[in-house]
Amino acid sequence: MSEKLLEIKDLCVSAGEKEILNGINLKINKGEIHVIMGPNGSGKTTTANAILNNPEYTKTNGKILFEDEDITDLKTDEIARKGVFMSFQLPEEIPGISVTNFLKYAKNKITGEPVKIFAFKEELKKYMEELKMNPKNMERSLNVGFSGGEKKKNEILQMLVLNPKLAILDETDSGLDVDAIKTVSKGIEMFKNKDNAVLIITHNTKILHSLKVDYVHILVDGKIVKTGNQDLATIIENEGYGKYKNK
Repeated sequence: MSEKLLEIKDLCVSAGEKEILNGINLKINKGEIHVIMGPNGSGKTTTANAILNNPEYTKTNGKILFEDEDITDLKTDEIARKGVFMSFQLPEEIPGISVTNFLKYAKNKITGEPVKIFAFKEELKKYMEELKMNPKNMERSLNVGFSGGEKKKNEILQMLVLNPKLAILDETDSGLDVDAIKTVSKGIEMFKNKDNAVLIITHNTKILHSLKVDYVHILVDGKIVKTGNQDLATIIENEGYGKYKNK
């Protein structure tokens, strides 16, 4: 029997006066890849931000459990230290801090142990080769001057280096060409094992062409209206979200 990693129970979330999530229920076990799909504005990114308790959003009902611990009201950095990672749709540029130093600092904060820089750089180089990234990017300022594809690959690099228990990938495939999507999919496959899980948030199915997933959830108007296997994504690709709206 699979071991439960994340459980969201009847979660309602607002931003300002607007309610965005209207009772989300979701369970993710270790070893699984889940996908949340839905039209723009359906609440996909809000779901990701709610898991990490982004202060811009207010939870009005429900709870979030991570490894059976209630993390609903924990601070974002505390949730991250418990093993939850989130990549961003639009990764930030941070001048003056190299990719290597950023990752070294983040790794140290999560593990609480000093990072051995030579071995760490070798690990970075290995991952960068797998992701078809220029190893010279290690010493560049984080995301500064990076193309959209390089920024997204950099998010996958962070996931591999930090090795969380749950990786939430928000629109990691948006704006990428076919080859870059295949590389990102390869990074996800490199990361996933029986003890961790991945939650992919997307509004299209491109990334699913080169990745095997366990569950696809359709999110419309702040509610999961349908859950199925990978075939559900193919149906959405062919038919769109129309029949799930205004249910």
